[in-house]
Amino acid sequence: MSGSRVGSVAIAMLLCASNITQHARGQGPPAQKPGEAQPQRTFTLEQAVEFALRNYPAVRVALERLSAARAGVGLAQTSYLPRADMLYQANRATKNNSYGLLLPQPVISSISGPVLPGTANDSVWGSAAGVLVSWEPFDFGARAARVNVARAGQDRANSEMALSQLDVAVATANAYLTLLAAEQRVGAAKANLDRRQVLATSVHTLVDNQLRPGADASRADAELARARTDLARAEQAEAVSRAVLADILGIAGNSVSIVPGPLLDLPPETTPPPSPVSAHPFAAAQQTRVNEVRARERFLDRSYFPRFDFQTTVFGRGSGANTDGSVQGGASGLNLQRGNWASGLSISFPMLDIFSIRAEKSIEAANERAETARYDQAIQDLTGQLQQIQAALEAARRIAQDTPAEVAAARATESQSRARYQAGLATIIEVAEAQSLLVQAETDDVLARLAVWADLASLGAAEGDLGPFLQYVRQKTQGGP
Repeated sequence: MSGSRVGSVAIAMLLCASNITQHARGQGPPAQKPGEAQPQRTFTLEQAVEFALRNYPAVRVALERLSAARAGVGLAQTSYLPRADMLYQANRATKNNSYGLLLPQPVISSISGPVLPGTANDSVWGSAAGVLVSWEPFDFGARAARVNVARAGQDRANSEMALSQLDVAVATANAYLTLLAAEQRVGAAKANLDRRQVLATSVHTLVDNQLRPGADASRADAELARARTDLARAEQAEAVSRAVLADILGIAGNSVSIVPGPLLDLPPETTPPPSPVSAHPFAAAQQTRVNEVRARERFLDRSYFPRFDFQTTVFGRGSGANTDGSVQGGASGLNLQRGNWASGLSISFPMLDIFSIRAEKSIEAANERAETARYDQAIQDLTGQLQQIQAALEAARRIAQDTPAEVAAARATESQSRARYQAGLATIIEVAEAQSLLVQAETDDVLARLAVWADLASLGAAEGDLGPFLQYVRQKTQGGP
């Protein structure tokens, strides 16, 4: 099963924000013309998820499919209603008739009336109008089974809508955390550039006073240039991440900003109680497919029964031909000259349909076994995915607890290296390495905390519900425990 089904948020995504794949695009707001002011929208994580669920095309598609499935249930329920057909016909034809049998077929027109002794080419007007009402008083459960098939389709559409909503919510959370990680990388790159600038200025002063060799100035300039390059790459990744988030929110072309809230702090080790993987929307959607196949099988079980139709008709006929063979002139026959009514019960039984029904039942039985196997596979994949995320979350917490010590040690090393260099006890290479170690430690520290949040989001996605995760973020934003 694909990772998007369970919303796995890889830590590597946070560490490599520039490697962002393009999301599938749907219909969105029209693109703005060059030079137009682009309004800026600011979102918290919860606001971004709610906004995406209202605007992302995939969610709208799922909602419309659910509406169509609900209408399908109403359509199936109309089979309980009687059928009423109205007809009016006017024609011009000859009056000749022939005695004998004619099997039902759609080619030769039927004709009523006595057989005349001769054949003539005279034609007369004829007319007919009537109403036929048919109703099936009982059906041995066939119509109920048909309605249950439609309801199973509605349940499947409902579960697929929940799955689409989960996918969009997870994708939004991923994009949000990726953008936040990119912003933090930009901040670390700017701080590194500032330190490199101060070091380069200090080194050039010492070199100008002939207190250090000229090679130190060249090395300081090289480190400064590399810091500028790193900042440019970080800013590029941030811009791409911001565009991806705007795309998922359905407001591509607009400037989007985010509120970090508590996401830069290390969350507590308490996690929501786990829920069974069978409640995951993906597993539920697969189960509804199994139920839909079973509903079709039950409908086939109720198909091989006699059909009872109670029919009532009221009709009138008109003809310009007389029973003795003479014809009436003018428009005679266009009026309805005789009226009749009739009521009766028809019983029909498709005897040889048993062979096609058996074949259809074999097909549906195979489909049920296939869908059941897919459900079992979904449970296996979700269980394995959940265990992997729990292990990743535990490791991420341990890493996030160790990175503050790494940052403190790196800062002390960088400060001591600069002091030693000023005193002539260290080389410029040692200072450059210490500053590289510091920027790496600062980046690791903030990304480690974000990785814990990302794994918490992945845990909620693997369990099929981001609600507890978003509720916890909202509580922390409002200063709750």
